[in-house]
Amino acid sequence: MKKVDLAARIAEKAGISKKAAKAAVDAFMETVTEALGKGEKVTLVGFGSFVVRQRAPRTARNPRTGAPIRVPAKKVPKFVPGAKLRKVVE
Repeated sequence: MKKVDLAARIAEKAGISKKAAKAAVDAFMETVTEALGKGEKVTLVGFGSFVVRQRAPRTARNPRTGAPIRVPAKKVPKFVPGAKLRKVVE
């Protein structure tokens, strides 16, 4: 499902226009992005949480030459599904 499809389904379920639903989806994505950029956790009870995790530095290998490559530590966004969402997907 693409963002346009998501907005269309939200519009249908909420009884609002597709334009308003697209604006809501865009606002949601922007708000979550800003919060994660500040290192905050976004929790939607029953659905899941968006968090920032620290990835440790590691050594990888160049697939062509086999030479070791140093991969630095970095922060990455992660989604942790809630209990209700996990049960639906099982």
